[in-house]
Formats: sequence, structure tokens, C-alpha cells
Amino acid sequence: MHNPSSPYVPSRPLSLLVLGGTRFVGRTLVEAALAGGHRVTLFNRGRTAPALFPDAAGVETVLGDRTADLSALDGRRWDAVVDVAGYEPEVVRRSVAALAGRVGRYVFVSSLSVLADQATVQDESGELLDLDGELAPHQLYGARKAACERIVLDACGERACVVRPGMIVGPYDPTDRFPYWPRRFQRGGRVLLPGAPEDAAQFVDVRDLAGWILGCVERQRAGVYHVTGRTLPFGEFFAACREVVNPAAEPVWVGGELLLRAGVDPWMGVPMWIAGPECAAINRVDVSRALAAGLTYRPLAETIADTLAWDNARGGPAAGTEGLTAEAERRLLDELT
Repeated sequence: MHNPSSPYVPSRPLSLLVLGGTRFVGRTLVEAALAGGHRVTLFNRGRTAPALFPDAAGVETVLGDRTADLSALDGRRWDAVVDVAGYEPEVVRRSVAALAGRVGRYVFVSSLSVLADQATVQDESGELLDLDGELAPHQLYGARKAACERIVLDACGERACVVRPGMIVGPYDPTDRFPYWPRRFQRGGRVLLPGAPEDAAQFVDVRDLAGWILGCVERQRAGVYHVTGRTLPFGEFFAACREVVNPAAEPVWVGGELLLRAGVDPWMGVPMWIAGPECAAINRVDVSRALAAGLTYRPLAETIADTLAWDNARGGPAAGTEGLTAEAERRLLDELT
């Protein structure tokens, strides 16, 4: 579904303000904006941005802490602000109050975690989590994001664009959910595959997400969008990893019930494996609205290969942050197969 047609070219370079988030989505968004000839202002605490874009033409970094003081941005205007790091309602409220009157468009990167019902397939009209409701601890992140969405939409109206990504993958991924699998197939041997081949997976390459967000700014789109990948069988994903990385690897499927009985956490125990009826549709989200608005996907093999190349270049994850250690995987394989 990668669109080979010529990209849309706006009539003039745009000025973009990016709030925080220079590690993953923000970094990729800035790279896409620069490639498109746009001008970018980064507002953050300066911990990573100077090293990423030290001499890049078209990038300005303004230092500041959005949780306390945005006065360094006073007196300036931008065509759009993209908030890739808004998590707390009061922080987002402060940013909106300072910027809503000085930007043409306010793009807020939210999350599919805002959805109250993860058991049935949802589109953008689905009920959202409410901070005033009764919440489980794992729902607090989504409820806070939902509150942030309401603040942006209420303040900016038709100038607001709310983007709800699902799992984001690709180069610079700070988690080890997706990178774990190409690296694991590269190591070879018996590879533990969780669940069943027909289980659903759904994720979006960060470069496809960033390109689509930039397109929304260029085309002045508004409203709420679910932005993640097509739903595909887990087996298709693992088969692609094996084909791209190491056809000699030996896949070994271990059923979800066996993993649960062995005490494996259904969210974090094996990367990307999610179990339980309450999250049966978490990888079956309706993205038809974003597709109609131009969302396209690069080939899965490209995402796998590029992620592995980046992962190898960084030397893999730091000790203690890997998705599943070789020792833990070996123990599960010995016990359950």
C-alpha cells in the first residue's frame, strides 16, 4: 500500500513548531519536514535535540520547560504546532493557552489507548476513558491522553487535528517490542512465537506516521484520526521476519494458555503478545478514515530490514531493557515444548 505517486507540494515552505519528543516520532517528523523544505522550531529542554540537528538548515531549537514556562515562544507565530509529547492535561492546557492564537493548526499526537472499549472494533466515534471514572492503573495513561484531546479540540475547534497512533515501530524505537523480533530471528535457532498464527497484529512504521502527520499540516486537515497499520496475522509478521532476516531460524509456536499458566505477563512478557478478551480488538482498530485521508504503508519487509539495521548499528538494547532475554526464552521453550 506504499503510494508511488508524487508527494503533495505546498505552495510555500511551512513553519512548524514541534513540542518535545525528539527521540522517535518527533525526530522522524523533523526529518520529514526538512526533506520537504519546511522550517522547524523545536521547543524542549535541550537534552537531545542539539545532538540530533546541530547544524541542520531550517531547524531552530528554543530551550524551555513546557511544564512551567513557555514565555520563550512569546511574540512568534507558526503555521502549525505538532505536540508529540503531551501527556498531562494541565501541561497541555498551558501549551494550548500559550499557542492556540498563534498557530494556524494545532496537531496533537494522542494514542489509541484513549479508547474505553478495547474488546470490540472501534472507529473515531468510540467512547473514551474519563479521568473522573473508575479506572484500572493501566488505563490512566489513556485517560490522561483523552483529557488532553478534549482540551485541544475545545480550544482550537476546526484548527485542531488529533492523531491517535497504535503501536509505532521502526528506526529509533525506544521500546524493544518490535526491534526484538528481527534481532531474535537474526540470532537463529529455536525462536519462541507466542499465541497462535492467526492472532492479530497491528502497528505503523514511524516514517509512514510522520509523513501522514506532515501531510495533514500541509493540507490543513482537522478532526480525529486513528492512525495505525493494517491488521495482519501474527504468523504473517513472523514469516516476514524469518524470510527477510534468517530463513534458517526455527519457529516454535507456544500457545497463549500455556504462556499464561507459566506466569508470563500477557502485556510485557513476550514482545507484542497481548492476551485476554478485554483487549480482543486492540489490534483490529478501524483506520478507514486515515486511509481516506492519504495514509499509506511501506512494505513490511522494509520496516523489518531498516529496524534491524538501526538496531545492529546501536549495538542492540542496553542490558536489562531487552524484550525477552535469551535465558528466559530458553527456559520457556524447555518447560512448554
